[in-house]
Amino acid sequence: MFDRRLVQYFDWGLLIITFIVGSIGLIALYSSVMAGTPNPQKMLFIKQLLWYCAGLVVMVISFIFNYKTLDRWAIVIYIICICLLVCVLLFGKYVGGSKRWLALGPVSIQPSEMVKISLIIILARYYSKHASSKGLTLRELLNPLILAFIPFSLIVKQPDLGTGILLILIAGSMTIFAKIDKRSFIYIFSVCIISVPLVWFLLKGYQKQRILTFLDPDRDPLGAGYHIIQSKIAIGSGMIFGKGFLKGTQNSLSFLPEHHTDFIFSVLAEEWGFIGSLSILFITLILVIRALSIAHKCREPFGIMLSVGISAMIFWQIFINVGMVMGLMPVVGVPLPFVSYGGSSVITMMICIGILMNISMRRFMFE
Repeated sequence: MFDRRLVQYFDWGLLIITFIVGSIGLIALYSSVMAGTPNPQKMLFIKQLLWYCAGLVVMVISFIFNYKTLDRWAIVIYIICICLLVCVLLFGKYVGGSKRWLALGPVSIQPSEMVKISLIIILARYYSKHASSKGLTLRELLNPLILAFIPFSLIVKQPDLGTGILLILIAGSMTIFAKIDKRSFIYIFSVCIISVPLVWFLLKGYQKQRILTFLDPDRDPLGAGYHIIQSKIAIGSGMIFGKGFLKGTQNSLSFLPEHHTDFIFSVLAEEWGFIGSLSILFITLILVIRALSIAHKCREPFGIMLSVGISAMIFWQIFINVGMVMGLMPVVGVPLPFVSYGGSSVITMMICIGILMNISMRRFMFE
């Protein structure tokens, strides 16, 4: 029998914020693919619109069932996503020098996006059962470490360092929230510091080049440093109020690479200026705070950890993408949630919003 309290506790605020951010994303994408270009890529905008329609469907599916079902199916979901990553390495198609996509007829999917959700679900399952007030010991942290390392290693192999780093940040945020034993934390922190030089030697040549370019973009202004230099020019030229919709010169004259994906925030900053950029960041921050609020109101451990994991994913993607286009972080190819072009990214984010709604509207069951 349908429980009317599900409607009473439905999070309309989260839905409205999602629609606002999604609308901003579609407007920004339209500008990035249509503004002054000799060959407008209108089809990209239409595809993104269709992906958003599909996203609404999966969002509804994500909140109509009890989210506790994810606890029971966590291992299966995780294994399926790992198998998809293996399939990418075996049968994936190369795009831009990386093998990240699986072709399913006319549609290409990026399994690394779905892996974010699977990692959040399985870590939420583990921590909801093992977290304690004393904190997790090194032995208790071994399983989460393995669960995060497997997808990390497969994704870095593609290579996709940005998504790999994002997985580590998500897992780290959830682990810190679950609480770590003080002695274990000191050990882990020490190992991370000591292993930094080793990580440098394990990086591929182009990845080292990105880090060096981040430190000094002018060392290769027409090569590795071109992206970030043009991005800074676009952001700076927007000044306070921007140049206006469809009037960004760096975008329309095709000086700005990857203007509809990784560097779409630069398009926004050029056209809408400092005020517009700040407004967008403020709205996305409200989205993160809303997700954390759901975690705070939830009285069930699995739901709390799910909400924290999704909040961490959204926050770190925004932080990395904006830092990247402003030259504050190396270019690692992380999309801006709800704004950057990409069907897999849109579907993943809409599933996450659906899960958050699911947790919010069923909190009365545990009060």
